[in-house]
Amino acid sequence: METKEKKFLTVAPFECAWIKDLKFREAGRGCVSFDAFAHNDVTVVFRENVGSQHYHYKRDNSPHYTVIIGSHRNSRLKIEVDGKTVVDVVGIGLCCSSAFQSYWISIYDGLISIGKGRYPFQNLVFEWLDTNPNCSVQYVGLSSWDKHVGYRNVNVLPLTQNHLSLWKQVNSEYNGDGDEELEDEQTGYDKWGLENFLESWELSDLLFIVGEEARSVPAHKVILQASGNFGLSSSHEDVIQLQQVAYPTLHALLQYVYAGQTQISEAQLSSLWGLALRFEVMPLVKQCEEAMERFKANKKLSDLGETMELSYASSHIHFGGNFCCGLPINMQRLQQLLLTGEYSDISIYIEGQGLIARAHKVILGLYSVPFTKMFTNGMCESNSPEVCLRDVSPAALKAMLEFMYCGDLRIEDNEDFGTLLLQLLLLSDKFGISLLHQECCKMLLECLSEDSVCPILQAVSSIPSCKLIKETCERKFAMHFDYCTTASLDFISLDETTFRNIIQHPDLTVISEERVLDAILMWYMKSEKLCGWEVVNELITNSTLECVFKDRLKLVNDLLASVRFSLLPYPLLKKLENTSLSTQISAFGDLVKEAINYIECGAATHGNDQNERFQHRRSSYKELQYICDGDSNGVLYFSGTSYGEHPWVNPVLSKRITITASSPASRHTDPKVLVSRTYQGTCFAGPRMENGNICAWWMVDIGKDHQLMCNYYTLRQDGSRAYIRNWKFQGCMDGKTWIDLRVHENDQTMCKPGQFASWPVTGPNALLPFRFFRVLLTGLTTDASNPWNLCICFLELYGYFR
Repeated sequence: METKEKKFLTVAPFECAWIKDLKFREAGRGCVSFDAFAHNDVTVVFRENVGSQHYHYKRDNSPHYTVIIGSHRNSRLKIEVDGKTVVDVVGIGLCCSSAFQSYWISIYDGLISIGKGRYPFQNLVFEWLDTNPNCSVQYVGLSSWDKHVGYRNVNVLPLTQNHLSLWKQVNSEYNGDGDEELEDEQTGYDKWGLENFLESWELSDLLFIVGEEARSVPAHKVILQASGNFGLSSSHEDVIQLQQVAYPTLHALLQYVYAGQTQISEAQLSSLWGLALRFEVMPLVKQCEEAMERFKANKKLSDLGETMELSYASSHIHFGGNFCCGLPINMQRLQQLLLTGEYSDISIYIEGQGLIARAHKVILGLYSVPFTKMFTNGMCESNSPEVCLRDVSPAALKAMLEFMYCGDLRIEDNEDFGTLLLQLLLLSDKFGISLLHQECCKMLLECLSEDSVCPILQAVSSIPSCKLIKETCERKFAMHFDYCTTASLDFISLDETTFRNIIQHPDLTVISEERVLDAILMWYMKSEKLCGWEVVNELITNSTLECVFKDRLKLVNDLLASVRFSLLPYPLLKKLENTSLSTQISAFGDLVKEAINYIECGAATHGNDQNERFQHRRSSYKELQYICDGDSNGVLYFSGTSYGEHPWVNPVLSKRITITASSPASRHTDPKVLVSRTYQGTCFAGPRMENGNICAWWMVDIGKDHQLMCNYYTLRQDGSRAYIRNWKFQGCMDGKTWIDLRVHENDQTMCKPGQFASWPVTGPNALLPFRFFRVLLTGLTTDASNPWNLCICFLELYGYFR
C-alpha cells in the first residue's frame, strides 16, 4: 500500500486501508463518500472492528458487509454479507479508469444504498435491504481485488433518519442535466491549485534573479516561508540573488514546493540537493539524498542519464479542503504567518470595525475567484495593500481566513454557533469559496432544528447556491408546522415564495387544518403576536381589509386555496360561513361553501374526491385525548390493540413498545407492569449515577416507526408511601438528547398509595414529536429508607400520535 502522487491513496491488490477517521459516529448508520480511480473492483468493507493492512474480505470470518463496484472485470455490482454474495447485478455503478469518479455508500439499519456523485442520495444507482441487519458495523476499510485502486477525498458523514430524509428530499436538485455541470465544475476545480501560481507574476511579491543571464523568476513569500527557510528577514525584501544557480535547478525546487512533484536529471540532482538544503526544504533534501543513494547503488542508471521523479510523500489521505494537501508546506507555520501578519501583502479592514487581519493575496486567490479578480483586474485593490469590506461579520471573516490557512472549519460550539455558521455560509457564497460553502452546508444540515429553520430561510432564500439548504429547511418547517408557527413569529418574515412552498409542501404535517388557516392569516397581517382566525375576523369587522392586511392584501386569494377546508369540523365551517372573513373575502367564502357542500353531499357524489383540497394530508396525526385518569384513550393502551386492529394485549409482551428502568429488571422492577391494567403493590425503578448525579427513571420507547406530540400524561403511585415531589417528564428522538416537557418542583399532588394523577404538557415543546419519553426523578421522595426509588406502577401518554 503506498501513497502515490500525494493526492490520493493507492491500495495494492489484496490489501485494505484502515484509517481511524473512517468510522461511523453511530454503529450501523453512516455514509462514506469518496473518489476512486480503478480498472475494476472498487471494494469497500464495513466491519465492527478495524482490520489489518493485509486484511481481505474473502478471509474474514467476523460479521461484515462488502460492497464491490465494478466486479467481474468492471461489469457487475456485488454486495456480500459475511463473505456470501447476496447481490450480483450487471452494469450498475461501474468504475472509471481514465479519471477519478465520485461515489457514496450509505448503511442505515441494514439498508445499503449506493450512488454516484459528491452528495449523499445524489444519483442513487442501487439499494438493498438486509432482512437480518448487522447494526454493529462501524469501521470502513478501503480495499481492492487484483488491481491497484486509488482513493481520495474520503469523508464519513453521519446518517440519522432525519439526515436520510433530508438528503433524499433534495435529490432532484442534482439529477438530470445538472450532473454534467457539476462534473465540469469539479473537473475545473481539480485542475486549480497552487501549481497555477508556479512562476506566475500574478500576486507575486518576490523575485529570484537566477543564472548568469540574470533571469527573473517570480514567487510568493508566504508559500516559500511555509515550506522552508528562505532567509526573508524583512517583509520588504523582495529579491533573492542566485547567479550561481542554473534556472532548471531553481525551477525544480519551486515546482516541488508549488506542485508537490518535479523531475530532475542525475547531473542536476546534487545542485538541487544543495539548493534545497540552503533553503531548508527538508522533505526535498531527504528525497534528493535517497535518489543519490539509488544512483550510487545502480551505476547503470547513472550511465543512462536517467531522469528522476521526486514526489512529496504525504503521510495521510486528504479529508478536508486544504490546498496544501500533497505539498511540502508546514501548516502550523502557515497559520502562524496569518496570526503574525508576517510577509503580508494585503491588510483586510471592515468598515466601522478597523483592521481585522493581515493576510496574503495568493492564499485568498487560491480559494476565491472574486478575490483573484479583485487583486489582478485593475481594480483599486490591485495596487493597494489594503481592502475594506462592508456588511461583513468580523467573527465570520476570521473563521473564513482560518479555513483558508488550515483547511478545516473550526467554530466554537456555543450559543452563537448557528448565527456564525450562517454568516460564514453567506460569506463563502459572496466570495465563491466552494469548499467552505460545502462545509457550511454540511454543518447546517447536521445541526438543523425546528428553531433554526426560519432564520436560515430568511438568510438563504434568495441565494441560488443555497438551494439545498432552502429546500431542506422548507421540508423541516412543513414537517413540524405546528411548532414552527407557534414557538415564535419568525415565520411572519418569510417571503411569499418560501411561505407558499411550505404551505403547499407534500409533507406538511399538522394537528388540525385550523392551524394552517391561522398561520396563513397571521402571515397576511404580519401579526406581532400569536392569534387565531377569530382575532383576525374581529379586526376585519372593526376595520378594513386594507388596514388589516396592508401590502399583502393582493396575495390573500393565493394562499387560502392551500387550506383544506373540508378537513375542518362541520360545525366550525358553519361558523366560518357567517363571519366577516367569508363576507369580505370572496375567495374565503367560496372555499367555505365548497367544503360545506362537499360534506353535506358526500364525497362519492361530489365528483371532487381526486382534488387534493378534499383529501387528508399524507402525514397526519391521530388524536388520543386524555379523558380521565386510567382511561383507555392513551397511546400505550392504543399500541396494545395493535393500533386499533385487535383486542388489547400488554404492548410490552407484544413488543409494540419497550420500557426500561434506571435499575436492572427484577420482580419489583418489571417493565410490563407499567402498562398493565392491574394495580401493583410494589413497582419501582432504583437509583443510578449519571454524569455525577444520582437519579432514577422509567423510560418508554413507542417504536422507531412512531412519534407522539404529548400534551398529557398520567402516573399511578404503587402501594408504598414514597411519594415523588421533584421530577421531570422528558422526551427525545434518539434516546440520548432529552428535552424537558414538564418540570415538577415540590409537587404535592401524590399523597396516597395507589393514587392516579395527571398533568397537561403545555408550551411549544408540546408540539414537538418524540419517540422516547421518560419520568426522571430529580429529588428525594418522602420515603426516608429508600428516598431514590421511583415508585410508580402505571404510566400513560396522550396527544397526537402517528
